[in-house]
Amino acid sequence: MNIAVAGVCSAWVLPCLSAGDSLVVHFGFPSAAIADSLRAIRAVVCNFAGFAVANVVCWLLNRKFVFTPGRHRWHVELALFFGGSAFAVACGSATIWALVKFAGMQTTYSFLVNVLVSVVVNFAVRKKLVFKN
Repeated sequence: MNIAVAGVCSAWVLPCLSAGDSLVVHFGFPSAAIADSLRAIRAVVCNFAGFAVANVVCWLLNRKFVFTPGRHRWHVELALFFGGSAFAVACGSATIWALVKFAGMQTTYSFLVNVLVSVVVNFAVRKKLVFKN
């Protein structure tokens, strides 16, 4: 969900897709002729927008299907969940920024690398701090 929201944001809200980006080439999304430094900042902002939407959905799904709730009261659990997710999104956003700014990587590919970084960090935080098991 994060990458879908970030993709829509990076195409139409804060345009930051380069002409060679996979979403532009294969799916006809609009591109923006901007410097990599601005593209990197916009990509990070779009990533945070995706984080906000995806995190609520993810917390509900994790409670229901993945982990056992009950280590903390629900509001403490939610705060820890968001805190851990915020840490993961910060790690992933730093990765996006560095890959776009210094390596000139396509925005879409940097979002995919962000997902990998975030999955590892999120799982570790949720397993150790948020939920029972």
